[in-house]
Amino acid sequence: MGDGGRRRAVVGVSGSLGSLAALHRAVSEARRTGGELLAVLAWEPPGGEVAHGRSVFPSSAADMRRDAGERLLAALDTAFGEAGPGIPFQGLTVRGTAGRALVEAADRADDLLVIGAGSRGAMRALFPSVARYCVAHATCPVLAVPPSPLQDELVSMHRRISLRRSIDARELTDGRA
Repeated sequence: MGDGGRRRAVVGVSGSLGSLAALHRAVSEARRTGGELLAVLAWEPPGGEVAHGRSVFPSSAADMRRDAGERLLAALDTAFGEAGPGIPFQGLTVRGTAGRALVEAADRADDLLVIGAGSRGAMRALFPSVARYCVAHATCPVLAVPPSPLQDELVSMHRRISLRRSIDARELTDGRA
């Protein structure tokens, strides 16, 4: 086992649906192996490090770190409520890109790095894939949790609501209009 004596499930948490699915899977894996959970939220200044450095009124690092901690706690609360995950866990906020922060946090050979695989749509080409970075650079096993099939339906419903398009209630229950 690693330095702490327990196997760790290290999971990337952003608050997205995909990261919440990964969080639940990481808890299941940690519970199955008698391990512990390390939930990691990576953060960067708005616009990135370069833009932040050139900003006239940059936010303080302490404020951004506090906001990141609050987002991590909110994601854990969304996933598990007040009861928590039911296993030993730690939360960690890291200033930096998500892929690098996760690979550096999962630094033991017996860690399991759990990440949301993200969408596979056309927009993926415009944004770097955290999952790909982790698979290419991690020194431990990586488990990429695919998005829920319900996620696309939820996004579609949200889009229709925001555009004030009508929704047939039967679509919400059995998928038929």
